[in-house]
Amino acid sequence: MTADLVRDWVQAHPLSPGDVDCVTAVMLKILDGKCKMGAVDKLVMAALYDAVKSRPGLRFGDEFHALIASARESADETLKDFIYEKRVLAETAISRPVMKAFKAMIRQQGLFAGMPSEEESK
Repeated sequence: MTADLVRDWVQAHPLSPGDVDCVTAVMLKILDGKCKMGAVDKLVMAALYDAVKSRPGLRFGDEFHALIASARESADETLKDFIYEKRVLAETAISRPVMKAFKAMIRQQGLFAGMPSEEESK
């Protein structure tokens, strides 16, 4: 799914500020290297983050977005460790059921529709 298609999906499926927080937390997990998603899903989630990062979240704002921007340019181990700490705090602020519901919603609403599975992309 291209960035344009993700932006179109976001236009058709408005996300709440709490959803924006979930996207931000997932982006932190991708950047700290602890994310177990497949490569395709990571690309889609990064595009989703890019599509919503200017929107307000409930808990996470400019500090998190600046950290993510910095890490995307170049992340050494010290920065990755800091991102990990921020991500753990972010995931603590978002309950596990809320994050699971968010991930289920974006799948059910078709964010990953038409994307190759990891087996197909190998």
